[in-house]
Parts: sequence; structure tokens; C-alpha cells
Amino acid sequence: MPFGEQPAYLRVADDLRQQIADGTLPPHTRLPSQASIRARYGVSDTVALEARKVLMAEGLVEGRSGSGTYVRERPAPRALARSGFRTVGEGSPFRQEQADERVVGTWEGHSERVGAPGPVAERLRIEADDPVMCTHYVFRIGGEPAMVSTSWEPLRITGRTPVMLPEQGPLAGRGVVERMAAIDIVVDNVAEEVGARPALATEARVLGGLAGHVVLVISRTFQAGGVPVETADVVVPADRFRVAYHLPVR
Repeated sequence: MPFGEQPAYLRVADDLRQQIADGTLPPHTRLPSQASIRARYGVSDTVALEARKVLMAEGLVEGRSGSGTYVRERPAPRALARSGFRTVGEGSPFRQEQADERVVGTWEGHSERVGAPGPVAERLRIEADDPVMCTHYVFRIGGEPAMVSTSWEPLRITGRTPVMLPEQGPLAGRGVVERMAAIDIVVDNVAEEVGARPALATEARVLGGLAGHVVLVISRTFQAGGVPVETADVVVPADRFRVAYHLPVR
């Protein structure tokens, strides 16, 4: 194959992808059969199969048991607004994660005491297996799962205080800034790092879609005087949402 020339299966995938993009193959349409692809493009069964695998991995098509492969409906991505403005009184974990006041969201969460995994311990600047409160959240917009989040708080900071359990006690369901303020800790900094990876099977089951589809991962850490007091991973389905930032300029 000459340098720079695409393999046959990618050329076939490119053409089918273009047909999906321009509406020639609209949502819910059955993808041409393997035999049809082989005949139209003059390729082998193996090439036709690999081309279909590419489109499936990209989330453009989905297999239906006993029926075939169909073009997936891809709604216009919605914005998930995030802001650099964090104040006491910011309210619920959903308000903490979604800065657009026009969006009404709900959430559910549960907490458990665990030993800090190595990467989490590094982010919190504690020792691996030090006790932390781990809380798993599912956030919804209009009833639709929009993101899942897992947070960790060092129990050496919140242990034996009224805010040890984020979803219980006098400040149940309030944001990190407000909960920490209640125990005289002033959160003054938040750092976020955004990456992308394939969705895990457990995430896909909650968020919809298939394992392997791309998700955005926002790794967030709140600090007070340079000391990390909470860190979290927020997972967002990349095919349905975009992350939009509103940051103060000083």
C-alpha cells in the first residue's frame, strides 16, 4: 500500500460515514448488509466487517440482535455549563456541577467509607488506603441521565463532623464549598482537568449508549489554603453533551 493511502476498510467507513452525515443514511435506517458493502465497494467480507466495526466504535451505528446494524439517532449536543465562580450558598451538588441557573436538575447519591485508591490519594495528597468518604452520584436533566460522578473526601478532614456524609446531616445535599464552610474550612481554589476515554460498561448502563463510546471525564479538586479537601471524577457522554466554561478574568 503506497505511503499515505488509507486501508480499504477505512475508505469504506469514510464513505458510509459521509452518507450518515449528509442524511443519505438517516437515523434508524439499516446499514447496507455485508454482502451489499462487498459488492458495492469491491472488497472482501473481512474489509466490509471491519468498516462496520469502525462505525460502531464511533457510535454512529448500533447492532440490534437478530435484525442487523442501524444508524443511531444523534441529537444535537447540549451544553453543560461550568463556572469559575464558587461561593458559599452555591447549593446542591447539581448546582455545583451545572452552572447554568436555567437548567433544573435532580441527583441521587450514596456514600461509603473506603481506602483511598492510589491515584485518588495522590490527588488528595494523602497516603494510599487512607480513609476517605466516597460518594457516587447520578445527575439528571429533565429525567435524562446527564452525568455520573464519584467524589472522595479525606476523613481526616470531615471525619466525626456534621458534614462527614454529603447526603446526610444538617447540610445534606449541599455543595462542597458550603459544607466545608460549616466546619470552618474556606475553599478558595478549584482545579479541573478534562480528558476523554471509552465509557466503562457500568457507566454506559447508567448513562445510556454502549460500553466503549466516548465520554468526557472532568477530574476536579477543591482546595483550601493549598490543601485538597475533595476530588471527583465527573463523567459526561460526549455524544450528547458539550462542556462549556465560564471563567472569571482577573
